[in-house]
Amino acid sequence: MPSKDRIAEPWGTRTPYGPGEEWPTRVDTYLGDGSSPDQVDAWVQSASILHSNGDALDIAVREGRIVGVRGRAEDRVNRGRLDPKDLFGWQANNSRERLTRPLVRENGELVETDWDTAMERVVRRSKELLDEQGTSAIGFYTSGQLFLEEYYTLAAVGHGAIGTNHMDGNTRLCTATAAAALKESFGCDGQPGSYADIDHADVLALYGHNMAETQTVLWARVLDRLAGPEPPRVLCVDPRATPVARAADLHLAPLPGTNVALMNGILHELIRRDMVDHEYVESHTVGYEELARQVRDHPPETAAEICGVPAARIREAAEMLGSAERLFSTVLQGFYQSHQATAAAVQVNNVHLLRGMLGRPGAGLLQMNGQPTAENTRECGADGDLTAFRNWNNDEHITDLAAVWNIDHMRIPHYTPPTHAMQIFRYAEKGSIRFLWISGTNPAVSLPELARIRSVLEKESLFLVVQDLFLTETAELADVVLPAATWGEKTGTFTNSDRTVHLSEKAVEPPGEARPDLDIFLDYARRMDFRDKDGNPFPQWHDPESAFEAWKRATEGRPCDYTGITYDRLRGGSGIQWPCNEDRPEGTERLYGDGRFWAAPDVCESYGRDLVTGAPMEEVEYRAMNPEGRAILRAAEYLPPHEEPGGDYPFALTTGRTLYQFHTRTKTGRAPQLNEAAPEVWVEVSGSDAEELGIGEGDLVEVASPRGVVHARARICGIRPGVLFLPFHYGYWDGGHDRAANEMTVNDWDPVSKQPLFKTAAARIRLLEAGGGTPAPAPTTTASRPLDARVPRTRGGVRAEAGEHIAGGGEWESRSR
Repeated sequence: MPSKDRIAEPWGTRTPYGPGEEWPTRVDTYLGDGSSPDQVDAWVQSASILHSNGDALDIAVREGRIVGVRGRAEDRVNRGRLDPKDLFGWQANNSRERLTRPLVRENGELVETDWDTAMERVVRRSKELLDEQGTSAIGFYTSGQLFLEEYYTLAAVGHGAIGTNHMDGNTRLCTATAAAALKESFGCDGQPGSYADIDHADVLALYGHNMAETQTVLWARVLDRLAGPEPPRVLCVDPRATPVARAADLHLAPLPGTNVALMNGILHELIRRDMVDHEYVESHTVGYEELARQVRDHPPETAAEICGVPAARIREAAEMLGSAERLFSTVLQGFYQSHQATAAAVQVNNVHLLRGMLGRPGAGLLQMNGQPTAENTRECGADGDLTAFRNWNNDEHITDLAAVWNIDHMRIPHYTPPTHAMQIFRYAEKGSIRFLWISGTNPAVSLPELARIRSVLEKESLFLVVQDLFLTETAELADVVLPAATWGEKTGTFTNSDRTVHLSEKAVEPPGEARPDLDIFLDYARRMDFRDKDGNPFPQWHDPESAFEAWKRATEGRPCDYTGITYDRLRGGSGIQWPCNEDRPEGTERLYGDGRFWAAPDVCESYGRDLVTGAPMEEVEYRAMNPEGRAILRAAEYLPPHEEPGGDYPFALTTGRTLYQFHTRTKTGRAPQLNEAAPEVWVEVSGSDAEELGIGEGDLVEVASPRGVVHARARICGIRPGVLFLPFHYGYWDGGHDRAANEMTVNDWDPVSKQPLFKTAAARIRLLEAGGGTPAPAPTTTASRPLDARVPRTRGGVRAEAGEHIAGGGEWESRSR
């Protein structure tokens, strides 16, 4: 019997299938609190809020409490499967540490109060600053975990009612490069591919994407293809020995920050060997000559010298990509969080354009998201984008949005590029932003160079509002804390990485006086007395479904057209991929199959930027380059990282995620099975580096950069020599000091996407004390698998035999058919 411990076996049992076949169903269920299926009062439809895959599930409710989850067999995304965070993460909803009443700061301390008092302070300070300084005093920083309806409302309030340009999301940290790369190549955001491309592809290429840990159910889909007949070949680009790397036919481990050099070497070979679909390139693209010129003098030998990957392996990668009949590629943080993030991600787009690999089964790509609702943050305009992928530099797009909102178009800021997150915090540091409203995110742990971020958030001149579930490290610094409802406690929609829209229904009441984010934003708008041109309250909607209907009107005729989707259509069946409208009533699985793009000058979301400097392209220049709206082959030269290893800091430091935790652990750290699997920070060191430094498994070490220090236990593993890895999840709400990876990261960003550089810092490491035989608190099932086979294997979720209960109650079940 296969193991039923979903901590030890995070991808579950295999259901093999072959190319072109439908992925078999496997329904995963977990019930806690000693509950059994016959004791469940109701199963309420939803989807996962703890990763970007969008796993559809039903919430089990018993006596008004969430007691478990069950995968939705009919859904196109997961066919019933759930990952460990899906199965166990819901327990955070029931935590006794939830915020249940608003808090305000009195005499330096946060004290409980009522909603009227808290909101009166927020409104009073808003009006004071608007009268005194104007809209430039107000900033908003939001999440990738709210619902579509909430982002749309926030965008309408911030951009439309107040008219501030200072609005961004923590999606700037994880998915800004996805949006930027898609705009650079295709003129507009919107993922071209579909998860179902895995069912058809003969080559899968994963660039800086540890799918096994970040989209665990999607990796189960890959594993099932690999276990079936005619499995695809897999290319992995990652400096760590991830589960993806271990399963790959070819693993390239470049030095952090050298991805553009590697990609230029691959593109050189594709063009030199004429592995190019010239008919497709000539009919559907511009920029081929410049790309060919750029990579002509960048052969694999040159790339090898820069990135530390043998030239023969670079040629092997080019052969794999160039001979594929159906190539599917994914890209994530390993490419995104670097100084040439957009340039590197665009080169993956270039591979697909050169090969004509778009818009048909098995031929596509996903510039992946890092959060469950990151796609919605971008679509709705709650970050540095304009609502429904409109172009900030196109006056007709501004006028169109103003008509949708029924406001004067001059109220919508478009006189300068939108303010990205790092610039928002810089303005707050300098004192020009004096009111900052943070919702659903924890920058006191997640942003780079934390000492600086803390000093900004602590400034007396900054009025800080924090809207969250728990008293996070950021909330502890606030002037007003607003208790929010979360997934399962409110209704709304959200969209995953392959454009699949899901409905999440309210299953239980939020604790105490906590309120849905939508209700909080609308309450603020009513108290501020925002009005449209006709004198009616603005925003004009009042609940989730009316907000969704208003959103549909904003998307009509845009790439992310939702007009064919309703709450009723989303109930009971599968999620639906946008665009969905009168012409495509069942949704759209893949984009660009007809070779037509949202890139024409009058419709594109962006006129593009220089990939090296970030300088924006003017409209007249774009029109001259791309009058017919074709896809764009954008070239980029390689530039070295801004901070390279050397001298006192000889190692390259990279940060990232682990399978069992999410972001700053405000939810997963309160789910016992997840937290026990990865309870504390660790640092990954290669075997050769550890031997040279006299560091053993589990030893306590100090990792330092020019900005800060972390103390952690060493995990000796298969990471490439010269590179150190720290998971970024660990802050200070449940532990001591010196354990947050972002104490050491660089306060710098990619020039195009403005995404911070979490992958390219210089560091040193030294032994503090021997571990005494106790291994590091790192999972053994993931990229942190130890070289020492004696380290006990990570276990936890449920005992092996089906039907048995774990300590404290709970049952895991998997059914395949």
